Amino acid sequence: MTNEFSSNTPTACLALADGTLFFGKGFGATGETTAELCFNTSITGYQEILTDPSYASQIVTFTFPHIGNVGVNTEDAETENPAAEGLIVKWDPTQPSNWRSLEHLSDWLKKYNLLGMGGVDTRRLTRAIRMLGAPHVAISHNSNGVFDTAELIKKAKSFSGLEGLDLAEKVTCQQSYKWDEMRWAWPKGFERQKQAKHKVVAIDYGAKRNILRCLASAGCEVTVLPASSSADEVLAHKPDGIFLSNGPGDPAATGKYAVPVIQYLLENTDLPIFGICLGHQMLALALGAKTIKMNHGHHGANHPVKEHSSGKVEITSMNHGFAVDAQTLPKGVVETHISLFDGSNCGIKMSERPVFSVQHHPEASPGPQDSFYLFNQFVATME
Repeated sequence: MTNEFSSNTPTACLALADGTLFFGKGFGATGETTAELCFNTSITGYQEILTDPSYASQIVTFTFPHIGNVGVNTEDAETENPAAEGLIVKWDPTQPSNWRSLEHLSDWLKKYNLLGMGGVDTRRLTRAIRMLGAPHVAISHNSNGVFDTAELIKKAKSFSGLEGLDLAEKVTCQQSYKWDEMRWAWPKGFERQKQAKHKVVAIDYGAKRNILRCLASAGCEVTVLPASSSADEVLAHKPDGIFLSNGPGDPAATGKYAVPVIQYLLENTDLPIFGICLGHQMLALALGAKTIKMNHGHHGANHPVKEHSSGKVEITSMNHGFAVDAQTLPKGVVETHISLFDGSNCGIKMSERPVFSVQHHPEASPGPQDSFYLFNQFVATME
């Protein structure tokens, strides 16, 4: 690749809706885009983060400075096409050094038309995100270093934000498909499942591949259906259990078509149901609870979550800007997990039925593996 960082002239500009400007070195694709800005505290896994569909319409600020140093590969992508709009880092990406690397991060970003920006004081930017609450931004990358900053600020102000936005419809699959790939394991990598015990329908609101791998590794024959699938389409596959996936956007907006389907399944079947992230929020809405927009959300792979029944603390991976309001949980639905950062809800279950969900990501990728047991718990409810 060419040396994009040889000049001292800024080639990228980030404009916040309040008028704050950041300048740095652009990499990846050139052009402009608007989005919501968040920060992620993960030390590893930048490729998994950028390909997580839950980051649709967001630009990710990485608080860890070494981003791009291990390059990218074909195995670590969580979906076929990245959903994030771009990334901001402190140090310009270096030449990758890793035996699994197939491509430089900047070249990979160009391929998917994603903007990158380096040389930014990410500590200052992270503080701004915390104070302003996931600000709306516009970012521009061009080689001549000339920016119409007033126009960029105007575009940032005009960004509609994620509230009221159904993004699941943009990242969901367009038709159903089977999934049998299991979790990566040394030395063979991804192997195919040969003998499944249970049939699971996964409703795809923006599913990460590693979630599907975890289900397959736990003994599930997985059929993935689009987010808009009807209850009849779900039940036509005669599932032993139903999984509600992660995804982006405002849960209340996606819930307009997803919630009636889940409610029908709750009222007319006794099937086990398991939800993660947006799927957790969809289940909560279907049960009668409400969701709220968080100030700056939770994004990272080092978030402590307490499980109420055992008192155990799990270190988890998280990515969400909305949360279930625990104060609105109806009778018969109990809170199972909470965040130890701010006390926000991280899990629910029905008291008398095998129906449960969590806000955090037990599949990790990236992140610790403390919560993998939830997939086995789901399988146990089908047995």
